[in-house]
Amino acid sequence: MFPSARIPYGTWGSSYFPAWQTSALAQVNIGQFAGESMGRILGLRKVPSHALDYLVIGSTVPWHWKFWNAPLVASCMGRRLPGYHVEQACATGLQATLLAGAQVESGASEAVGVLTFDRTSDSPVGVFPERRAFQRTFALGDVWDNFGFDPATGRAMIATAGNAARKYRIDRKEVDELALFRTRQYYDARESGFLGRVLVPLDLLDLQGRSLGRIDDDLGVRQLTPDDVRAARELDTCVTGPTQTHAADGMATLLVTSKQKVAELSPRPDVEIQFVAKAEVRTEPALMPEAPALAVQKLLAQSGLAMADMAVVKNHNPFAVNDVIFTRVTGYDWRLMNTTGCSLVWGHPQGPTLTRTLIEALEEAVDLGGGHVLLFGCAAGDVGIAAVFKVSPGRARS
Repeated sequence: MFPSARIPYGTWGSSYFPAWQTSALAQVNIGQFAGESMGRILGLRKVPSHALDYLVIGSTVPWHWKFWNAPLVASCMGRRLPGYHVEQACATGLQATLLAGAQVESGASEAVGVLTFDRTSDSPVGVFPERRAFQRTFALGDVWDNFGFDPATGRAMIATAGNAARKYRIDRKEVDELALFRTRQYYDARESGFLGRVLVPLDLLDLQGRSLGRIDDDLGVRQLTPDDVRAARELDTCVTGPTQTHAADGMATLLVTSKQKVAELSPRPDVEIQFVAKAEVRTEPALMPEAPALAVQKLLAQSGLAMADMAVVKNHNPFAVNDVIFTRVTGYDWRLMNTTGCSLVWGHPQGPTLTRTLIEALEEAVDLGGGHVLLFGCAAGDVGIAAVFKVSPGRARS
């Protein structure tokens, strides 16, 4: 796909994802926080400040001074870099990484920073001209209004999960079982120390340098029990509170560079991470949870790969229904994927969701000695996106 582009192993990191309105992140400018946090993460990874020459940022919720986008965020991380902003709902994190790969492949840049972030806990209200009605302006509310209403179909996102569950005749018992299994996977990865290699505790400071708090936990994660899941009220077919994700805040970052630049930046340059293939589809209206499985089908057909070729399989799954449908469409056992956790459990800030997912997937692949990594997810507009990366084994971790 991009023969010259690489993701240098270890030049990445993510904040923890506090749930909506549960942290001090609601008090800060998320773009400024993301830029400053990227600078801190790169410092911890021993990436020199002069290494980057471009920045691709991604977010979905408007933030103050967003007009200045990447140049402002780069200034917050202490660099004066050019760059731009990308937005594709839940697919933003993966799309930003792929665009950074294209930037390197074109020869325009040698080292591109990918920085994705969102803060759903303080979504602003936008006021727009409305010339089709008697009122001069029409107030469009916060991000929750978008979750609740697709202007193309008139349906809420949760309704797409119910529609898909009915189409595939899914049994709620399997959906409940999957949600419990995913929760155990997350806690296993947390207790093993795996997540500590990916997630970085970050301090929040106001303009006077005073502490507003510390982001050091995935606040909002629920330790589910079978009784909790069984007792939950069904909001739509097979969809309950415990079997869908929750809105969250956070940031995640990684680098994409030329092959030659990897030796300069990565703590393990012997590990090679390549871009292999990408696919996107749009399914029928209001059937968003099936779109990722269809995107994976298209990707496998294009690349000549099979699910059996994948060492690591991870996805963004806002509804547990997504993963059951993936098994129905591809035949791949949902128990074999998301082994270090997933957004169903740790939350969904939108912009950085698939970035964190990719970082975890690549880290897991290195632990396994390399192989193909499949990453996929859904996005607003009934879109599915999927990509394959190849991790070539390096020296065994001591």
